[in-house]
Amino acid sequence: MRVVQQYKGRLSPAHAANGMNAAIANAKRLADDAKLLLGAGRYPSASSLAILSLEEQGKSAILRGLVAANSEAAVQEAWQQYRRHTEKNYLALLPDRIRKGVSQLHELSDLFSQSTEAERTTFDAIKQLGFYSDCCGDAHWSVPSEVVDKKLATLLVSLAGALSESNEPVSAEELELWRSHMSSGMTRENLLRWCDAMVAAGLKKLNYAEEMRRFTSTRSGTIDELPIV
Repeated sequence: MRVVQQYKGRLSPAHAANGMNAAIANAKRLADDAKLLLGAGRYPSASSLAILSLEEQGKSAILRGLVAANSEAAVQEAWQQYRRHTEKNYLALLPDRIRKGVSQLHELSDLFSQSTEAERTTFDAIKQLGFYSDCCGDAHWSVPSEVVDKKLATLLVSLAGALSESNEPVSAEELELWRSHMSSGMTRENLLRWCDAMVAAGLKKLNYAEEMRRFTSTRSGTIDELPIV
C-alpha cells in the first residue's frame, strides 16, 4: 500500500478555502452521524464522533493562520497545530466559557494557553475512551459503555450539531482579503480592517463590522492566537 505523504507547505487562499470547506462538510457529516448514534443509545461512539466533528471545525482557524503566515517557521507551526488533536478540539470548551459569561473575543484567549491544555487533553482522552477499551490508572480496565454516559454524549452531540449548522462556506476572495489584512499580525485593528473590506466586497452584511467591534472590545487591542472563524 502506498503511503500518503502529508503536505507541509504554503497554501493559496483558494486551496485553503477548499480545505476549510471540506472540513466544514465533514464536520457536518460527523455531527449528523453522532446524532443518529445518540438516538440509538450508542453514547460512547456518539461522543467520540461529536469530538471528531469539533476537531474538524477547529481546522478553520488554523488554516486562516496558515494563509496569513509570514514566515516559513509560522507555516510549519501551523501545520503542526493542524495535525495535533488538542489544538483543534478547543470548541469543546465553549459551553463552560459561555456559562461563565464570556461575551468578548479576548475572553477566549485561554482556550489556547497552557491553562486549558489539561481540559483539551481530557476531551481527546474521552474521544479515545469512546472507541477503545484500555487499561488505565491502577490497572483498571476502561470499557466505553461504562465510561461515557447519556448526559455527556448529549452535551457533546448538541454542541457539535449546533456549531456545524452555523458554519458558512468560505470563499477564496474572503481569504485573499484575510491574507492582505492579517499577514502583518493578528491585531484588533487589522481584524476590523478586514471586516470593513468584507462588507465593502459584499461578503458580509453592513452591520458585521460594527458587531465585530463590540465583540473584540478590549483594553490591549490585541487578539493574538484567537479563533477567527
